[in-house]
Amino acid sequence: MKVCLISLGCDKNLVDSEMMLGFLNRGNVSFTDQYDEADAVIVNTCCFILDAKKESVSTILDMAEKKKAGTIKALIITGCMAERYRDEIMKEIPEVDAVVGTSGYDRIEEVLKKAMHGKKVSEFEDLDRLPAVSEKRMLSTLGWYAYLKIAEGCDKHCTYCIIPSLRGNYRSYPEKVLLDQAEQLSKAGVKELILVAQETTVYGKDFDGKKHLPELLRKLCRIDGIEWIRILYCYPEEITEELIGTIRDEKKICHYLDIPIQHASDDILKRMGRRTNCSDLTEIITAIRKEIPDIALRTTLISGFPGETDKDHKKLLSFVRKMKFTRLGVFPYSAEEGTPAAKFPGQIPQRVKKARMNEIMALQKKISASRMHGMIGRKLEVLVEGYMPDDGVYAGRTYMDAPDVDGYIFFKGSREYHSGELVNVLVTDASEYDLKGETV
Repeated sequence: MKVCLISLGCDKNLVDSEMMLGFLNRGNVSFTDQYDEADAVIVNTCCFILDAKKESVSTILDMAEKKKAGTIKALIITGCMAERYRDEIMKEIPEVDAVVGTSGYDRIEEVLKKAMHGKKVSEFEDLDRLPAVSEKRMLSTLGWYAYLKIAEGCDKHCTYCIIPSLRGNYRSYPEKVLLDQAEQLSKAGVKELILVAQETTVYGKDFDGKKHLPELLRKLCRIDGIEWIRILYCYPEEITEELIGTIRDEKKICHYLDIPIQHASDDILKRMGRRTNCSDLTEIITAIRKEIPDIALRTTLISGFPGETDKDHKKLLSFVRKMKFTRLGVFPYSAEEGTPAAKFPGQIPQRVKKARMNEIMALQKKISASRMHGMIGRKLEVLVEGYMPDDGVYAGRTYMDAPDVDGYIFFKGSREYHSGELVNVLVTDASEYDLKGETV
């Protein structure tokens, strides 16, 4: 049986997809990335914001047409959209054979067998169930980096976010499970581990009320073969002195933190249900930079949140100008049904949301260009990503660059380099977001 799995959405969803491939790989199944060659197609969906929802719907409908035409025999929908619209999907799209919720993806083997035998399947578990981890996880990344999902769900309940209703409460994976995964990934050739969760900073707090991320990081650093460890999705109010010290002292941990602050106006932060204010954010960022001067800080912002005034927007611009983040992304606010913010008064027109987003990104472009040019003359360790024959250069990532969301360094070398290799590169030039260099 040939299976094609289409993974949409975030890196956390990608880990679920890799786990499903691992579970299926135990049976008499082969895999293809061409849906027209597959007996069954699995679409692992996302619906966090409107654009993600549109992409998921479009993909499902395209695959439904292939099922109707007889190109594929079974169509299975998993992930956040399956969790959110379980009844509607089965009712409105009869070509769908099965829907699987976010906490039940480890049942995919059984679901596939039933679907291939013409049975309609609806597989949903308790949202707070912790899915099993596949021992044969199949990586879909390039092979030298992998995401390690350390927890499921979220307890924050920000007013704009549907994640708790789709993914349940925060549940940490046991430390041994994560260390075993990391060991397996290292043996498979992974050099860079990227820790992800809806929020990484409170890892282990559901065990005994204490944050265990620093302890987990120290143990991951002891694994042979793992050279870089990167941490994403750190809520600012949960960053402790111990965590900062661990990042500073452990050589394998990249001096990089992804801190999604969302806004810098106290009024908007309060309406968002966030647990920080502008003063808190300034204090936290200052403390991190004091202990780790070369830290690369990434953040994400929301433009046009309900009730956001021109004054609020200018406060955010001022904060971005002052903080000079290394990397920054902005999303126009998306009103999601079932969230408190969707019913807030003062909804902002789409054109205003986009105009504010563009203004922030124009400012960040200048900040980034200044920061990148400030790197000229520095020697950096680079993880090789591949060779670009048309340009005669290699592409790689530095400690400042997470896959898919940040920049690259393009460099020339004196010998042939292999993807996944770590090399030292002298930065010789820069653009707004990328660097250029040569090996030394």
